[in-house]
Amino acid sequence: MIILKSPREIELMKNAGDILAACHKEIAGMIKPGISTWEIEEFVDSFLERNGATPEQKGYKGYKYATCASINDEICHGFPRKTPLNEGDIVTIDMVVNVNGALADSAWTYAVGKVSKETSHLLKVTKEALYRGIEQCNEGNRIGDIGHAIQSYVEAEGFSVVRDFIGHGIGAIIHEKPEIPHYGLPGKGLRLKEGMVFTIEPMINVGKYQMKMDVNGWTARTIDGKYSAQYEHTIAITKNGPLILTEQK
Repeated sequence: MIILKSPREIELMKNAGDILAACHKEIAGMIKPGISTWEIEEFVDSFLERNGATPEQKGYKGYKYATCASINDEICHGFPRKTPLNEGDIVTIDMVVNVNGALADSAWTYAVGKVSKETSHLLKVTKEALYRGIEQCNEGNRIGDIGHAIQSYVEAEGFSVVRDFIGHGIGAIIHEKPEIPHYGLPGKGLRLKEGMVFTIEPMINVGKYQMKMDVNGWTARTIDGKYSAQYEHTIAITKNGPLILTEQK
């Protein structure tokens, strides 16, 4: 069942999104060779507590951390660790923030120092793909329009779209209906309605789109060891078009 959100509920989720976005902006200034994702994890825990928020991922289905920290060929759900990041790495920090029961979800991929031209292009295309998907988030459009906008752009740039992990509705819990694939056909799928709130979070690979799972049962990585990037926003469908609840101002 899709739970439509009232304007008041969307405003509460935007409050959570503002804190999440502010946290990402702080993280952007921290990323450099030598820092560890464990240091970022500790910073996020502290930042959220200081701002009256809690990390919704911690304890979710047994997950132990406030963040997912996915490095290089890790597609998603990487564990924070004490190993320092190196020049040329990329790292995706993904978190869900809870403020008084209202949730917001956003991931961002960061370049560590100077990265290769191919990697820089991957980041640029992945971020652009996110916003091309958001452009389709108007009342009356269909879910397939979002996926098609992302897939057609990404594949024309020579990259691939992960199929195993998709966007999702969000509200009082992390994962609600509807499901939002980042691939698909225009004019297909459910129609978008005012009050829907969901994530768009394309995960884009340099090589093949297939993934393999680590033995920890959480971390997914590319099947060919090539880099993967992800950018994610939480979006509300309004009568005036899409409202980004996690925009970094």
